[in-house]
Amino acid sequence: MCEVNNLDECYKVAEELVLYAGKIIEDGIDTKKNVKSKGIDWDLVTEYDRKIENKLIKQLSARFPSHKFIGEETAAKEGRLPQLTDDPTWIIDPIDGTTNFVHRFPQTCISLALWVNKEAEIGIIYNPLMRQFFSARKHCGAFLNGKPIKTSDVRDVSQSLVAMEPWIAKNPEYLTSIYSRMHALIQGTHGIRSLGTAALTLCYVAMGAVEAYHIESIDAWDVAAGKLIIEEAGGVVIDTAGGELDIMTPRVIAACNQQIAQQLVDLFKEADSEIVNKNFN
Repeated sequence: MCEVNNLDECYKVAEELVLYAGKIIEDGIDTKKNVKSKGIDWDLVTEYDRKIENKLIKQLSARFPSHKFIGEETAAKEGRLPQLTDDPTWIIDPIDGTTNFVHRFPQTCISLALWVNKEAEIGIIYNPLMRQFFSARKHCGAFLNGKPIKTSDVRDVSQSLVAMEPWIAKNPEYLTSIYSRMHALIQGTHGIRSLGTAALTLCYVAMGAVEAYHIESIDAWDVAAGKLIIEEAGGVVIDTAGGELDIMTPRVIAACNQQIAQQLVDLFKEADSEIVNKNFN
């Protein structure tokens, strides 16, 4: 059993398993894949997603039989999202950036987090194709390939590079807000970047490559590890409206510091209100 006071063992096992899963991605990147859609045309899954998640759950269950799991492919198969309890819970995204993986675009990763008492204790995100191994433990700092990382020290959103996922506008529910917020970012920042993987982009905030990241229409496994990595690197992850993030229904503003986060909250509120005003006029 991995108790809170025995996280060293949990981390060691998690690291070994994620590195092993990375080899599966490396071996599979250039192969022909069995690609299916999980109901919507941009939410893809391959046999590699299932293989990695099954492997992680099987091995972690063998080592820590009392632990619980929240996994992307398991949730899809069961048709429901498990509740997050105080019990030690591994939150797994076997391949974040599956569409990238299918197209052989090298921004794809494994995300694994351990949450205890509804707080993140371990976060690991690994892009085997770029040899980027991001890790964090609560109160111990954040690392890339074993070297400490920290967020950008930029304090003005106008001097920021911000990441976003415009393709989410394919979902009619988000179409208007995506375009209005994207327009606001184009006008008010140094630029926008899009990687097609939430977990890895959160790490890019943590390492200071971008100042912020905004995304909605995602799930716990997209954010569970990255949230800890950003916070341990000196950044913040909050709800789009400015409050505390609900990890089970995440609407994300991740930023290098609270100042940038609040400026984005204000920017998006203004962009959203302009839409409302246009609709009523």
